[in-house]
Amino acid sequence: MTTFADLKLIEPLLRAVQAENYETPTPIQALTIPHLLEGRDLFGCAQTGTGKTAAFALPILQRLAANKVAAGPRRMRCLVLAPTRELAGQINDSFRTYGRFLGLTQTVIFGGVSQNNQARAISRGLDIVVATPGRLLDLKNQGLVHLDRVEVLVLDEADRMLDMGFIHDIRKVLAAVPHRRQTLLYSATMPTEIAKLAESTLRDPVRVEVTPVATTAERIDQRVLFVNHENKRALLGEVLADPAIGRALVFTRTKHGANRVAEQLEKIRIRADAIHGNKSQNARQRALDDFRAGRIRVLVATDIAARGIDIDGITHVINYDLPNEPESYVHRIGRTARAGATGVAISFCDATERPYLRGIEKVIRQAVPVVEDHPYHCPEAARAANSNRSPARRPPPSRRGGWSRSASTR
Repeated sequence: MTTFADLKLIEPLLRAVQAENYETPTPIQALTIPHLLEGRDLFGCAQTGTGKTAAFALPILQRLAANKVAAGPRRMRCLVLAPTRELAGQINDSFRTYGRFLGLTQTVIFGGVSQNNQARAISRGLDIVVATPGRLLDLKNQGLVHLDRVEVLVLDEADRMLDMGFIHDIRKVLAAVPHRRQTLLYSATMPTEIAKLAESTLRDPVRVEVTPVATTAERIDQRVLFVNHENKRALLGEVLADPAIGRALVFTRTKHGANRVAEQLEKIRIRADAIHGNKSQNARQRALDDFRAGRIRVLVATDIAARGIDIDGITHVINYDLPNEPESYVHRIGRTARAGATGVAISFCDATERPYLRGIEKVIRQAVPVVEDHPYHCPEAARAANSNRSPARRPPPSRRGGWSRSASTR
């Protein structure tokens, strides 16, 4: 069994890892850390929950600590690009946690807040900057940030940055950083544009794929509940009545829908909050902090807002609305069953969402087992959907015994 010591990490990093109670490296950490310590470029196909942040943060920290040189005013030695403010903040926190005994300097840069503190933080130069592309380029265009001393560049969740329209910003960053650098690119899916970006950006990269593209974690117990659209709120209340559901992440398709669901849950005395792009940064961070600390039991989110949520202990993911992109389903349910835990993914499907379910099952290469034993079951939607479904790999589950247990035969 590989240990962190086997990966030839320096003592301050081993001490930090031990303080976090990490015992053995995850597959992506064991596979990539040795190559990154050698300075290789990397193309990583990895979903959230695989330990990829530590996989790149640890060797980067070791590289920077081995040669402590000043980056120079308004410059950085390592630049990490992330698609959302939440993910950027979490990556910055991870670098701080793992590098706590190294004395390196760092900051995080993102939009939605005043730029003054961010510009002040980088004015003297830093070892590590984690940033969202838009705000980084804003500061660069004002002459407040220079990218000509970057030694290591990380593009995290490149597919989501593509989805969010950041591909042109990424290319501007690539044009501004030194040609001689170490580059790491991570993506959970491999659309053509990302493959082209990797080919043009990486030099003789190591390619590591952990959890095949568009597959779901085996530890996640997936279920689908057919329901009329007007009964979804009542069904959600029924599901969340199970006290064994400790921490649930609920997905809606729209920002307005997220607000309505959170308000409805509060009315039935289930502590909840919503997170989406129309919320201020402070409101989003407060909701995340409350969810992480257990002050609220349910966080209702849209896909883009939830991207980058890295919170352990999410027992259930509930798809209140099925996503119209099958790959989004994979990202959603990957928020549970993290760090070796098990999890449950429950999806509501009304008549209009039947095509979405078929697309999801095609991508994950299996039929999602149906739960009929609930008070709002819609036989018509179930029959229409089942006419195009392949047989499930296991018997249809029952909800008897609560929503927190593994599916069982009725």
